[in-house]
Amino acid sequence: CLATLIIMLVGDTYTLINYVSFINYLCYGVTIMGLIVLRWKKPKIFRPIKVNLLIPITYLAFWAFLLIFSLYSEPIVCGVGLIIILTGVPVFFLGVYWRNKPKCVNRLIESLTCWGQKLCFVVYPQCRSVEEE
Repeated sequence: CLATLIIMLVGDTYTLINYVSFINYLCYGVTIMGLIVLRWKKPKIFRPIKVNLLIPITYLAFWAFLLIFSLYSEPIVCGVGLIIILTGVPVFFLGVYWRNKPKCVNRLIESLTCWGQKLCFVVYPQCRSVEEE
């Protein structure tokens, strides 16, 4: 999010749309790959909609062509898009993967979450007040 805000302040809108579209196409392809992997590794799982595997495989073939063409034609835009995605890795490890965090880190994460919810009007704030602690 911080990297995107910096790019919005520095770059033009056309470039930002290119970064985000590359990220979207990359995520779509990974999602379809996940569908195929789950169909292969867990075939007995309940699926409300089940399609022939030829459809996602065909989609992946076109997706790979478009992604490779994008990487070839605009490597800098694709590289910046990948960097934007990779900025989320440390956030994942600090917020989700690291289980035994000190209390000060947990408080910081909770306050940042509450602040973000209030700022964006996303969810009614679930913040604990100072009196409750």
